[in-house]
Amino acid sequence: MTANLTPQYLEAEKAFKEATADEERIRWLEEMLRLIPKHKGTEHMQADLKTRLSRLKQQHEDAASRAKKTHSWKIRKEGAGQIALAGTPNIGKSRLVAGLTNATPEVADYPFTTRAPQAAMMPYQDVKIQLIDLPPLSDEYEEHWVLDLLKAADAVLICLDLAGDPLSQLDWCIRHMAEKKLEPATSGQADMQVILRPMLAAGLRLDLPEARENLEILRELDESGLPFFPLSIETGEGVEELRRALFDILNVIRVYPKAPGGKPDMNEPFVLSAGCTVLEFAETVHKDIARNLKYARIWRTGKPDGQMVNREEPLEDRDILELHT
Repeated sequence: MTANLTPQYLEAEKAFKEATADEERIRWLEEMLRLIPKHKGTEHMQADLKTRLSRLKQQHEDAASRAKKTHSWKIRKEGAGQIALAGTPNIGKSRLVAGLTNATPEVADYPFTTRAPQAAMMPYQDVKIQLIDLPPLSDEYEEHWVLDLLKAADAVLICLDLAGDPLSQLDWCIRHMAEKKLEPATSGQADMQVILRPMLAAGLRLDLPEARENLEILRELDESGLPFFPLSIETGEGVEELRRALFDILNVIRVYPKAPGGKPDMNEPFVLSAGCTVLEFAETVHKDIARNLKYARIWRTGKPDGQMVNREEPLEDRDILELHT
């Protein structure tokens, strides 16, 4: 029986032969395994590919172990908060980041396009939120620092492909992160070794024909309890809802300073943790102001303009605050 190899498989085989780095060779071997026709005539070829892939991965892991994980990443937080993107290979994370920001990450229709973390700023109203595009989560090969960056972020966005099997993807991602001691903040986990982070999920490629049916299955069977937002970057459906959700999950507020007798600065708000007080805002502005603070005046929906409040007054999103020393 002939193998009947497709042009796509032959292109992947050519790319594998030309590759020099282990990571690239692993990626193309995995692509060859995905593309090879599955029938009796290719059984020996499939077995050979699996053996070569296993040996190459072991070789790469041994080299990484000898290096003692000397290479790692740390992304400095900017904006209103940092949200890291998690997901399985080739589901559209980079395309989502490109659609939400002005960044231009590498986007391609093959897995493991993203090799290093890429930070980009997403505008939302009058603030910006930092998104971190990461290499995919995978049982087969995964950079050791991917989970480190997910744990370091303020929140995690799990990305799913609605044109595939989003329910299985979501279940696997949650289980995989839990195995690495990272769980949703709503899990109730009390283990001190477990890192808890706010999480939500985005269903991508809503514009594809099979996406709507898969979305209904996910909504019916999902037991994760995570907030879920389906969207299409191509049509724009659901994009603004996701932007709002990404801001909300950070659990922060915007406070606008106003000098006595002047106008409030509505262009660059201070971004603070929800529930902070007038005194905590003053400490953010300047320690001397906080030390000498007597009272503040506040402009807020539902309150008289300029009402006097004390140092312990809890602040709300979009408050305008005038400090008096």
